[in-house]
Formats: sequence, C-alpha cells, structure tokens
Amino acid sequence: MNALSLARWQFAITTVYHFIFVPITIGSGFLVAGLETAWVRTAKEKYLRATKFFGKLFLINFAIGVVTGIVQEFQFGMNWSEYSRFVGDIFGAPLAMEGLLAFFLESTFLGLWIFGWDRLSKKLHLAAIWLAALGTLFSAYFILAANAFMQHPNGYVLNNGRGRAELVNIFKVLFQNTAVAAFFHTVPSAFLTAGALFAGISGWMIYRGRDVEVARPVMKAGLITVIISFLIVGATGDWEARIMTKQQPMKMAAAEALYNSRSSAPFSLLTIGTLDGSRPVMSLGLPGVLSFMSTGDVNGTVEGVNDIQKQYVAKYGPGNYKPNIPLAYWSFRLMIGFGAITTLIAALFLFLMRKGRALPQKKWFLRTCIALPFLPILANSFGWIFTESARQPWVVFGLFKTSQGVSAVVSAGSVAFTMIAFTLLYGILAVIEAGLFFRTIKVGTEKPMDAAAHPENKKLAMAY
Repeated sequence: MNALSLARWQFAITTVYHFIFVPITIGSGFLVAGLETAWVRTAKEKYLRATKFFGKLFLINFAIGVVTGIVQEFQFGMNWSEYSRFVGDIFGAPLAMEGLLAFFLESTFLGLWIFGWDRLSKKLHLAAIWLAALGTLFSAYFILAANAFMQHPNGYVLNNGRGRAELVNIFKVLFQNTAVAAFFHTVPSAFLTAGALFAGISGWMIYRGRDVEVARPVMKAGLITVIISFLIVGATGDWEARIMTKQQPMKMAAAEALYNSRSSAPFSLLTIGTLDGSRPVMSLGLPGVLSFMSTGDVNGTVEGVNDIQKQYVAKYGPGNYKPNIPLAYWSFRLMIGFGAITTLIAALFLFLMRKGRALPQKKWFLRTCIALPFLPILANSFGWIFTESARQPWVVFGLFKTSQGVSAVVSAGSVAFTMIAFTLLYGILAVIEAGLFFRTIKVGTEKPMDAAAHPENKKLAMAY
C-alpha cells in the first residue's frame, strides 16, 4: 500500500473511533442536565443520585473524547499537508472557533460543575451543566461547518497564483444549507445514542435489581429520547438527502446503486452487483421512493452513476469519479437499519413499562439491554463512512482530489508506523474506557452522605 492509501486508512480509523464518543458526549450532557433539573425542581433524591451516577459516565466519555480528538488535527499537518495548504485559510477558521469558543465554554463550565457541588447554589450549579452542554452544540456546529465546506465548498475564491482557496465570506461557510442540515441531522443522532446508552444501562440495573427506583425513570426518559430523536433524524435525513442530490448527485446515486438515470426511481431494498461494483446484477426496490427522497416527487428523475460519470468527465477532465459503490450502498443501509432497530427496541421496552408494569426477568431482555447502546454507535459510524467515502475521489468536492491532498514528503513506512501506533493507543484507551465504565456501573449510584452524621465531610465536593 502507498502513502495515500495508508493515510486514508489512518484517518478513517481515528475518525470513526473518535466519533464513538462525540455523540455520547453531546447527548449525555443534556440528559444529565435534564436529570439535575428534575432534582432541583422536585428535590427528589432519586434524581440527584441519577445525576451523579450518569454524570460520572458522561465525564469519562468526555475525557476519552478529548484525547482521541487531539490526534485528528495533527493528522492534517502530518499526513495531509497539501490539503492543509490548499484549504487551510478556510477550513482552519471554524476549527479555531471551535477551539477558542466552544471547547473553552464547555470545559470551563464543566469544571465549575465538577467542583461546584456544595459550593455553588443549586441553580448556579444547574446553569453550569446546561452551559457545558450548550458548548457541545457549538463545538458540533463548527466542526460540521468545516466538514460541510468539504462537501459543498462555499464562501471562497481560488488564488491561482498561490495555488490555494482563500476565505472571502465566513458566513457562507458557517451558514450554508449543507452545514445547517448536517447539524440538525447529527445532533438528534447524538440524543438517540445517549438515550440508548442511558436506557441500556438502566435496564441492566433493573434486571439486576439494583437502584431500581433510580434506574426506572431514567430508562423511561432514555427510551422516549430515542423514539423522538429517531423521528427527527428521519425528517432531517430526508432534507439532507434532497440537498445532497443537488450538490453531490453521485453520492445519492451510489447510495442506491442506481447506475442509470430513472424517473420514479425505486428505493433499493436489495441490490446485488458485480464484485467491482461496476454494474448491478439483481435489484429489488420500492418504486418512486428514491425519487421522492431526492426530489420531493415520486415521479421525479434521479440521475444514475453512469450518466453522472460522463458529466464529470466533461466538467473536470478524464478520470474515475465513481466512489466505492458497494461500500456506499451498504453503509447507507446499515446506518438506517441500526437506527431503526434501536427505535423498535425502545418502543417495545416502553410498551412493556406501561402503567408501571415490571420488566421481564428474561435473558433476552438482559442481552438486549447490553446490545442497545451499541446499535446507534454502529449507525453513527456507518453514517460517517457513507458521508466521507461516497464523496471520493474528492477531498473538497469539485475542487481538490484526495490524491492531491496527501503529504508529498511523508513515506508509506512513516504513515504505517503512526497508523499502527495510533491503533494500538486507541485500543488501550478502549480498554481504559470500558474498565472505567464497567466499574462505575458495577458500583452503582451512591446515596448522598448525611452531613449531620458526618460533619467532617460536609464541605467535600463531588469527586469523579
């Protein structure tokens, strides 16, 4: 493998791994804030215990997410220096905003929340976690805006003399419809992920008969979060699909393995193609559904891969502008499928909990609770694999190819070494994350200390 292939593999591994923690952090911050709000409003001990218990899990995930995210930006300078040189004037702006505004907002108020127990008033302490959670939204938006420029470049001018794109309008970069649609699709996915995590852990606790009075309301809240989030994800996904059809028609065609343009195009339930993905062999689909997703009209015309390839050759010059179609096709379906399965499980559990009924003490229930948090993580991962791989061969669509962005002086051996090192490091971090999570879950919730009985501990803050 050459340096380009290895650099792509390294970025894919580190990005997918990092994005495991991002949606959990975003969604968990707001769910923990909701639990603390319930405690402040009702003064019920169960909500305080739930806040502190799930707050620990939130902080563990936040810390690992920060560590794994640092590597991402270093790769732009190490493996993708040509890309950084070409687009750094634009791409760097939202990343700087994310670091200087969003990250400091969330980290500052998260610090106040961690060390402010028994030092801040209840309302000020509650405000700290809400502001920290809000910071994660700002962080997500700036990152997605940077990525949206790669999907649909905007607000720039090409400086041919210097051989790079230069920023002329930051507002077009930040607020183009690609960025806005991605944000409103990604954030509900984060809530779905966190809801499934909270519900799965709570279900395990209920099955084990531990802290049931705390776990049951949290499980119900998590399940409702999953169902509402999935509905929003579906609506915004439809919006994003229509934008994608206009801006990157090849991506939509690849997602459906639609090789030839069609009116009343079907949504493929199953397509079997040749091993190289060059043509279909057999296809089964729902007529008109893809046309509706893409154009809002069941009789609308959707362009196919072969026709778009001819257009791109005429526009951009000779070359293969087709992405890996089997990868795009199946990652798109697995994204939707794992999200849908998560929601069906949530609806089933919510039905079983109706009117205060006891949940089944069966092995299938325990196994489903354990599997539940992992399903939306898989959906998120396949979603990003689709988003990035189906844009190929472009790193900045229509402007700059991935093959042009790799560092010219970095050897394949150097990339291979760092890829192996990062993969091993991330494996170690995974073990640490799992160990901390399982130990925290095993300990369970802690009952607030009676200050009257232990006056020497009255001023101790919550320790994580």
